[in-house]
Amino acid sequence: MAMQAVTLSSYYALGHISLQVVCPCRRAVRRNNNRPFIMAASPLQGDPVREWIMGEGGASKILKISPVGGGCVNNASQYQTDVGSFFVKTNRSIGPAMFEAEAVGLDAMHKTNTIRVPKPLKVGPLPGRGSYIIMEFIQFGASRGQTELGRKLAEMHKVGVSEKGFGFPVDNTIGSTPQQNPWTDDWISFYGEHRLGFQLKLAQQQYRDNDVYMKGQKLLQYMHLLFKDVEITPCLLHGDLWSGNVAADKEGNPVILDPACYYGHNEAEFGMSWCAGFGSSFYNAYFEVMPKQPGFEQRTDLYKLYHYLNHYNMFGSGYRSSCTDILDRYMRLLKL
Repeated sequence: MAMQAVTLSSYYALGHISLQVVCPCRRAVRRNNNRPFIMAASPLQGDPVREWIMGEGGASKILKISPVGGGCVNNASQYQTDVGSFFVKTNRSIGPAMFEAEAVGLDAMHKTNTIRVPKPLKVGPLPGRGSYIIMEFIQFGASRGQTELGRKLAEMHKVGVSEKGFGFPVDNTIGSTPQQNPWTDDWISFYGEHRLGFQLKLAQQQYRDNDVYMKGQKLLQYMHLLFKDVEITPCLLHGDLWSGNVAADKEGNPVILDPACYYGHNEAEFGMSWCAGFGSSFYNAYFEVMPKQPGFEQRTDLYKLYHYLNHYNMFGSGYRSSCTDILDRYMRLLKL
């Protein structure tokens, strides 16, 4: 469902389950099942979560429902049954569109058969108001390090290529902020208008921050200079890859969660690296599969800026200096 006018009151609220609290962000997950996810067309009677689990989910008995803590807005639970566990998120005030977009992203990543993600099973409305998403429950374990994460992520980027250009089949959210994903032929146009430009407008609306807005607009005019001799393929991105959205299953294989998917420049995946803790083993493994392109280092802050602006819009002035520092560096670098 397309987002409407850009106002703070239109923000979707997206709550996640943070296993590592290293910055004020988000999370979700868990179970092993090959059934495709299904979007409900109309409200179900009674408790639709229980009805699906006891019907299409194949369970004859729900043994235990345990809350999973750490969410900001959504309620999260593990449903233990006689056929295994399911992970369920519910929200009593937001309709299914938000969870449907999350499911589309999870399904797209799952279909690459590269890095592990929780498979979405069912999305639908709750009686009266609200929505839910049911997905596989993944039992977490200890990570074997970042090498496999870097390699698997690069494989997803290499395999998950769009022939439609840059964008995504649905709009979604980045944190609690709408993220617009119209199909666009040119990456610089897409990133300028639907990523940086969108966030700059939000900051101007909320804070009347003319300094950030005007410097940002100037950067948009000249950022093409940072892409000389760069070939950009529309790769499937997780879109919000910070440490709270990375885990490992019980075998130690990397798992990525709570996406804000779209097809974009692979380097944009590192925009949350300031909140991810990626080390040299991660990057070395990644670039063995997806080689580093000319000017990579000059573009890293460009992709961080989107997420810093988003945090500025969501969490307030504590992130403003990070935005202005990056903008000022580009003003000097590009002699603007």
